[in-house]
Amino acid sequence: MSVVEQNEMLQNFQKRLQAQPFTELIQATLTQVGDDSCELTIPIRDELKQQHGFLHGGVVSYAADNALTIAGAISLGKAVVTSEFKINYVRPAIGHAIVARAQCIHAGKTQAVCRCEIYAITEAGEKLCAVAQGTIALLSSPAK
Repeated sequence: MSVVEQNEMLQNFQKRLQAQPFTELIQATLTQVGDDSCELTIPIRDELKQQHGFLHGGVVSYAADNALTIAGAISLGKAVVTSEFKINYVRPAIGHAIVARAQCIHAGKTQAVCRCEIYAITEAGEKLCAVAQGTIALLSSPAK
């Protein structure tokens, strides 16, 4: 994929992501796309933390879900939805941002299996805070 194609794809997916009001609320940004992968970044702000001062698990889950779906959409080349996903939280997300990096592991005709690692970005570097895997399915046309 050329740099121009990559930039066009990034802008296209960022536009789709921004169409979700929740994306605006948490200030998520798609920062990178590749042939079958993507990277999504969310700044950690006090409004997004839970009672112990960690980034809320729902925000971490949002990052995983959207990164998985975008990686699946890139691989399948069509409109998709998340069919299912599982997430393992391995450490609290503490720092100034999180980054979710997803990659398609396998794409068939109607679904893709994708994996995502979510890192907390700190002054000392990146720390793995969650791992997710999901199935991304082609969006079927509405029933008539």
